[in-house]
Amino acid sequence: MDILFAQIQADLRSNDALRQSGALLQALQQSAAGRDISVIAKSAVEEIVASPSSAVSKKLAFDLIRSTRLTADLWETVCIGIRNDLDFPDPDVTAAAVSILAAIPSYRLGKLITDCNKEISACFDSVSDNLRFSITETLGCILARDDLVTLCENNINLLDRVSNWWNRIAQNMLDKSDNVSKVAFESVGKLFQEFESKRMSRLAGDKLVDTENSVAIRSNWISSMVDFVWKKRSALMARSLILPVESFRATVFPLVYAVKAVASGSIEVIKKLSRSSKSRTNDTASDSVNAERFVGVSDVVSHLAPFLASSLDPALIFEVGINMLYLADVPGGKPEWASTSTIAILTLWDRQEYSSARESIVRAVVTNLHLLDLSMQVSLFKRLLLMVRNLRAESDRMHALACICRTALCVDLFAKESIRRGQKPLAGTDIASLFEDARIKDDLNSVTSKSLFREELVAMLVESCFQLSLPLPEQKSSGMESRVIGALAYGTGYGALNWTEPALEVVEVCRPCVKWDCDGRTYAIDCYLKLLVRLCHIYDTRGGVKRVKDGASQDQILNETRLQNLQRELVKDLREVNTPRICARLLWAISEHIDLEGLDPLLADDPEDPLNIIITNIHKVLFNIDSSANTTNRLQDVQAVLLCTQRLGSRNARAGQLLIKELEEFRGNPSADSVNKHQCRLIIQRIKYVSSHPDDKWAGVSETRGDYPFSHHKLTVQFYNTSTAQDRKLDGLIHKAILELWRPDPNELIQLLTKGIDSSLIKVPPSAFTLTGSSDPCFVEGYHLTDPNDGRITLHLKVLNLTEIDLNRVDIRVGLSGGLYFMDGSPQAVRQLRDLNSQEPVLCSVTVGVSHFERCGFWVQVLYYPFYGSGGPSDYEGDYPEEDPQIMRQKKSLRPEIGDPVILRCQPYKIPLTELLLPHKISPVEYFRLWPSLPAIVECTGTYTYEGSGFKATAAQQYGESPFLSGLKSLSSKPFHKVCSHIIRTVAGFQLCYAAKTWYGGFVGMMIFGASEVSRNVDLGDETTTMICKFVVRASDASITKEIESDLQGWMDDLTDGSIEYMPEDEVKTAAAERLRISMERIALLKAAQPRAKSTKSDDEEEKEEEKEEESKENEEGEGKSKTKGPSTLFKLTAEEVEHRALQSAVLQEWHMLCKDRGTKVN
Repeated sequence: MDILFAQIQADLRSNDALRQSGALLQALQQSAAGRDISVIAKSAVEEIVASPSSAVSKKLAFDLIRSTRLTADLWETVCIGIRNDLDFPDPDVTAAAVSILAAIPSYRLGKLITDCNKEISACFDSVSDNLRFSITETLGCILARDDLVTLCENNINLLDRVSNWWNRIAQNMLDKSDNVSKVAFESVGKLFQEFESKRMSRLAGDKLVDTENSVAIRSNWISSMVDFVWKKRSALMARSLILPVESFRATVFPLVYAVKAVASGSIEVIKKLSRSSKSRTNDTASDSVNAERFVGVSDVVSHLAPFLASSLDPALIFEVGINMLYLADVPGGKPEWASTSTIAILTLWDRQEYSSARESIVRAVVTNLHLLDLSMQVSLFKRLLLMVRNLRAESDRMHALACICRTALCVDLFAKESIRRGQKPLAGTDIASLFEDARIKDDLNSVTSKSLFREELVAMLVESCFQLSLPLPEQKSSGMESRVIGALAYGTGYGALNWTEPALEVVEVCRPCVKWDCDGRTYAIDCYLKLLVRLCHIYDTRGGVKRVKDGASQDQILNETRLQNLQRELVKDLREVNTPRICARLLWAISEHIDLEGLDPLLADDPEDPLNIIITNIHKVLFNIDSSANTTNRLQDVQAVLLCTQRLGSRNARAGQLLIKELEEFRGNPSADSVNKHQCRLIIQRIKYVSSHPDDKWAGVSETRGDYPFSHHKLTVQFYNTSTAQDRKLDGLIHKAILELWRPDPNELIQLLTKGIDSSLIKVPPSAFTLTGSSDPCFVEGYHLTDPNDGRITLHLKVLNLTEIDLNRVDIRVGLSGGLYFMDGSPQAVRQLRDLNSQEPVLCSVTVGVSHFERCGFWVQVLYYPFYGSGGPSDYEGDYPEEDPQIMRQKKSLRPEIGDPVILRCQPYKIPLTELLLPHKISPVEYFRLWPSLPAIVECTGTYTYEGSGFKATAAQQYGESPFLSGLKSLSSKPFHKVCSHIIRTVAGFQLCYAAKTWYGGFVGMMIFGASEVSRNVDLGDETTTMICKFVVRASDASITKEIESDLQGWMDDLTDGSIEYMPEDEVKTAAAERLRISMERIALLKAAQPRAKSTKSDDEEEKEEEKEEESKENEEGEGKSKTKGPSTLFKLTAEEVEHRALQSAVLQEWHMLCKDRGTKVN
C-alpha cells in the first residue's frame, strides 16, 4: 500500500495533467475503499490546489479534499489556492475553484468571501455558461445557511455584498443558458425552504446561533426575492416553459412560494421582520391590489395545471400537485384547484416506480383534505381509509389517521349545521356512512384480528371527539389550519354541547369493540368506555329520556333515546365480552348510568331483563377464581364490582334485594378475603339503610361524575407482559399524533409571523463562563447553545489578547470528553485565529454532536506564537523518540518561522447534565401511575438555608412572598415539567414532582421531599431556617441513574445552580439520630421537672394539686423500693404519642394563626 501511495504522490508531483488526474482517480478509489488518504490529500493540496493545474485535475483534487479531513494549515493553503484560481484566465479552472467554496469550514469561509468578493462578483458577468452555473449553484448552497447569516450579522459590508449576490442569482433565473436558469430557480427555492425549515444549515452541521437577527437578515433577502419573482412572474413562467421538461420541476416551488406570499399577505409581515427602510411604505390593500393578487395566483395555476394531466414523470406530477394544493389555500382559492391536484396525486398510488413514496402521497392528501368541497371529501373518504390502513410507517399512519378522524368529525358537523340552516342535505355525510366500508365493518365486527389498525382507528376517533370537546385553538393567521377550525366552529356553532352529536355516532359505530379479543390489550376499549361514560353523564341517562314539557328539545330527546338503546345493546353484549379485564369495567360503565326506574317491572323474572343480566355478570366476576393475574386484575375487578353493587342496590329496591343475596353468598365463600367480607357487611348495611330510608339515598349512591376510573396503565412491575407494552406504545403514538394535529406547537417563525416580534419570544442570552485565570495573557470565555432535535451543542468562545504585543497567530484547540463527538469524526478541533490586536475580542465556535446521555465537557487549549513570522529559529529542539512517526513528520515539516507555541491550558467547560433533558408534559394521574413502574432509582439528600421561620414561611407561601423554596428557585428555568406540588404547612415541608425526557427518549421522574429542620428550642418549628431536601429520581433506564449517581453534588449544582449542598447518607443518619437524642432528652427533662411553675390559680386548687403530687410521690417511692430504679419520668407516654401530640398542637396553633389573619383582614 505504501508503494501505491508513493507512486500516486510521485504522479501528483509530475507536471503531466493526464498522470495527475489518473493518480487522483486512484486516490479517490482508495478513499472509497475506506483507507486513510490524508498523506495523499496533503500532496494534492500542495501540488495541485496551490499550483497552476488543469481544470479536471483541480475538480478531482477538490473531490479528494471533500472525502478526507484536512488540518487547519492545509485549509489555509487551500484558501490561498482558491484565491489564485479565481483570477485564473481559464473559466473552467475558476468554476472548479468556486465549487469548493461550499465545503470550506464555516470558521474560514467569512474571511475568504470578504477577501474575494470582487472576483466572485465578476463570475456572474462571465461569458462562460459553466462558470455562471458554478457560481449560481455554489452561492445558492452557501448564502442561505445559518453560518453565513451570522457572518453578515457581524459585518455590514459583507451583508451588502451578499444581498447584491442574491439579486444577481435572481436575475440568472432568466439567463439564456438552460442549466444556469434551472440552478438559479433551485437556489432561490433553497432560500425560501431554509427560511421555514433550516434544513441545509442542519445538514452542514453548522453552529447554532441566536436567531433574532438572523431572521431579520434572511427576511430581507426573502422579501427582495419575492418582490422580484412577483414583478417578473410572466417572464419567469415563459422561461420555465422553454426549459427541458426534466428541469421544469425546479421552477415550480420558487414561483408558487413567492406568489402565495404576496397573495396571502405574509410578505407584509416578512418585511416587518426584516426591519428594512423599504417596508415602511404603507400599501393600502385596495380592491385593485386584491384583484391583481388573485389574477397572479390564477395565472400560476393555469400555468401549472396542464402538467398534472399530460406529464408522465411521477416526481413532476407530485411536485406540481403539492404546490397547487399550497396555492388553493390562498384567499379566493377554488376547491377545483385542490381537487384536480388531489386526484393527480392519488393516481400515483398504483404507479410501480412511486410505490416507495406512498407515505408522502397519503400525507399530502390528508393534510389538505379540508380544501376540497364536501361531496369530494365524502367520496374520497373510504378510499383514503383503506390507503392509510396499508401504510407501513407507524408515525405516518398515525398522522394520516388523525387527519382522517378530524375530517370525519368536520364533515359530519358541517353537514348537520348546513341542514339546520336550511340547505339541502348531502347523502353519506354522517359518521356511520363514512365508516361503512365492508372491510372496515368486518374488521370492527370480528372478535379477533391480526392487525392493530382497528384499535388505532377506534382510539383515534374517540380521542378526536375529546379534542372537539375542548375549546378550539385560537387562530390569528390565515393558514391551512384556519379553514379546519372555521369548519369546526361553524359546525359546533360555538355551542358547548354540539360536539356530543358526532361523539354519539362514534360510540354507536365503535360499539362492537367491547366484544374484541385483543390478546390482553385494552387501550382502545378503555378509550371507548371513557367516551361512553362522559356522554351518559352529559345526557344524564340515569334519569331516563327527558320530555318536551321538561324543556327538552327534539334533538335532545332523539339523542337520549339513542343512548338508552345503546346501553340496552351493551347490556346484551356483556355475555360476549372476550377480554376478562374489560368485563368489570363495562359492568361499571353500564350500571353507573343505566336508567333502573325505566325498566319494565313485569319482566322482573325474565333472564333477558337488563338488571338480571347485570347481576348475573356481577356474580360471574365475584366468583371467578380460576383466572391468573396476567389475564385479569382480580383485586381491582372485585373492588369495582362491589362499588357497583352498593350504588345499584341503593338506587333501586329490587336491585337491592337481589344484590344483598349475592353479597351474603360472596361473604360466605372462601374466595373472599377478610377485607372483602368487611366491605360486604358495610355495603349490605348501607343498602338496607337506604331501603328503609328512601329519602336518604346519598348514603349509598351519589351523582354521576363522568369519570372513568380505570386505565390501561398497568404497572410494569405487577403485570409485565407484551400487551401492556403495546398499550403504552399505542397510547404514546396516538397522543403524539393528536397533539401535533389539534394543538401543534407553533415554530419560531410562525410565532414571529403571527404575533410580530414580541419580548416574550426573544431568548435570554446564555450566561458566559470564564475559562482562563486572572493573570493569563489571553482571556477566554464561552457559552453554549443546544439543539435537542439534532442532538447538537455549539460552544461559542470569545478570545481577548490581554498582552501589549499584537499576536499574529493564535490556535484554539478543543478536545471532548463524555458523549460528545465532532461531526467529521476528528479527535479534536483546531481554530486558527490571525492578527489578534491588543484588547480586541475575536470570536470562534465549535459544533459537536451528542451521542448519548452522559456527563460531557469541552477541554480548551490556547496556543499562541509570540515568534510567529519573526523568522527566528525555535530555541529548543526536543527529541521525543516515543511519539508516533506521523507527529514526528508533522514536526519536521513545520515551517521554521512559526516558532514554538506557548500553551495555555484552560479549565474545562462542563455541560450540565440537565442540558440533555427536555420537559415532558404529563398529568399528575399518569405520572403517579408511571412512577412505581420505573425500574432505575437513585436517592440523595441536600440542604439549604432560608430566611424566616418555617411556620410563617409556609403560611406566606400562598401569597408568593415566601423564601421557603429559595434553594429550588432556579429549577423553574431548567428543562423539567412541574407535574404538581404540595406544601405541608403543619410541619413546614413540601413535595414537588417533576417530569422530563432525555434527548434520546428515556423518561426521568424526580420527586423532591423537603422538611424544615426543628430548631434548638422545641417550639414546633417556629424559628427554623435549614431545609433538608430528599431528591428521589426514577428513570426508565439504569444508565440514566448511573450517570446521575456518579456525581451527586454535580447533579444538585446542575439543578439548583449551586444553592444546595449535598449531604452523604451516613451524615444524614447521624444528624437525624443526634437530633432525636437531643429531643428525647429534652422531653425527658420536661417530664422529670418536679416543681411546678407558679400559676394564677385559686389557693384551694393549689392545695388539691399539692395533695395529688404528694400521693404520686408516695406511690413512686413505694414502687422504687420494690423495683430497681429506672429513669424517672412523670408521664407514661411513648415517643410516638409525644410526637403525635406535638403535631396536633402545631395544627391547632396554625389554625389559630389563620383565624387571627382572617380576623385582621375582615376588620
